[in-house]
Amino acid sequence: MNHYTLQDLTAMPSRFRANLINSCTGYKSCNLLGTKGKDDNTNVAIFNSIIHIGSNPPMLGFVLRPTTVPRNTYKNIKETGFFTVNQVHKDFIKDAHHTAAKYEADISEFDKTRLNEAYIDDFFAPYVQNSPIQLGCKYINEYHIKENDTLLVIGGIEHIYMDEKIIHPDGWVQLDKAETVSCIGLDGYALPQVLDRFQYAKPNEETRSLLKDQ
Repeated sequence: MNHYTLQDLTAMPSRFRANLINSCTGYKSCNLLGTKGKDDNTNVAIFNSIIHIGSNPPMLGFVLRPTTVPRNTYKNIKETGFFTVNQVHKDFIKDAHHTAAKYEADISEFDKTRLNEAYIDDFFAPYVQNSPIQLGCKYINEYHIKENDTLLVIGGIEHIYMDEKIIHPDGWVQLDKAETVSCIGLDGYALPQVLDRFQYAKPNEETRSLLKDQ
């Protein structure tokens, strides 16, 4: 087994180090953030840092790299206060990946890919058409992470759209049925498969499967 110390990591070529650190922590969520600026220019960009913040009230967060260069997604969110989170389906991973390309603010990634805008229930920001799980969010707050000059942006979930066939009676969403992908590092995509689901763990009680022990 290879062993890398902090000194080893610091001495690595930057791209090798970025790939190693980004992928060794495990599978990440894979989502497209849809936004629209006050000038009506739209933007869609892939993010692998979406995290659960809380369920009451429903909130999520994502990490934004330093704003020392233009960040069109962030600019639009700050201008309008709205964005959408759209899980990436296995059938459009190539187009989703292309949204990481650095286009000027007046060029929409929707126009440079086969991804299409979808406007639902008069929500300001565009959803990604054919995304199996779509969330409409409102900007709440942001926190500066001084250690590497990034931002943790917090959004409130105001709308959720998904097929009822992937939702279990207790509200658990079985993502493999939606065929949404996860990220490995910055450029790898995987299609996870559910192995099992377990009951709430209690001391001195055998853990029971919620999928197999029914």
